[in-house]
Amino acid sequence: MTDDVRNIVLGVIAAGISACLGWLARSYLWRRKLRRKQAFFGLPGNSECLLVVNRDPGTDGAVHRQDVFALLELSALVKDCSANPRILSHDTAQQGFGEHTEFCVGGPGSNRRMAAHLSTLLPGVKIDTSPEPGPDRAAFQVGTERYRLEPGVSEHALLARLTGNQEGRPVFLFCGQRAITNQAASRYLARHHEKLARKHRNNSFVLLLKVVNSQSYGPDVVEVIGDVTRAAQAPLPAAPRTSHRATG
Repeated sequence: MTDDVRNIVLGVIAAGISACLGWLARSYLWRRKLRRKQAFFGLPGNSECLLVVNRDPGTDGAVHRQDVFALLELSALVKDCSANPRILSHDTAQQGFGEHTEFCVGGPGSNRRMAAHLSTLLPGVKIDTSPEPGPDRAAFQVGTERYRLEPGVSEHALLARLTGNQEGRPVFLFCGQRAITNQAASRYLARHHEKLARKHRNNSFVLLLKVVNSQSYGPDVVEVIGDVTRAAQAPLPAAPRTSHRATG
């Protein structure tokens, strides 16, 4: 074997080894990223989760278009974890929590399951579900603060990851003042779940989001007002201290 042939063979071998090492490294990083995502969502491979959807009271029980979009985004997250989603209507989901990961979409006025979760897991949250028009219609009270709705301009949503105990699977809540804010909360989770996982790990959290100018930007422009976990999980005070008027 001449020196030129030997150099060619050695080069091919070195290139093959480098390619194999690169593939192994990428595979390891991909698997580690997947395991972290599965742990955050409580979705090991081939597991089943529940997508609990509300019913739009103004359309004879149909699911609102924005809530359908929210379900599609959540279904994509579930599939990325190699898990299987099962969609249930809020009035048929009659089971406890912790056995399966659950994604619950919609406010308590149109989702009985959401109303039960708020009452049980977030006693510091109160949402005005009165159908009568008024300045406090659909307003959020979180602890001592109140957040009013200004449709299409400034709206709010709660995004929560909650666990009854460390062993149980989490419940994710997407509770907005309007259907488009439910979608905004689900989209925020889809875009920022890695950051949320690094910050909160597998612990419970409740974020209060503000959806800005949805009449122009849809569900895309979202601001985090703050982490309200402590206030949301504490008993509700007698009366709110501050009333926040929505601003553009």
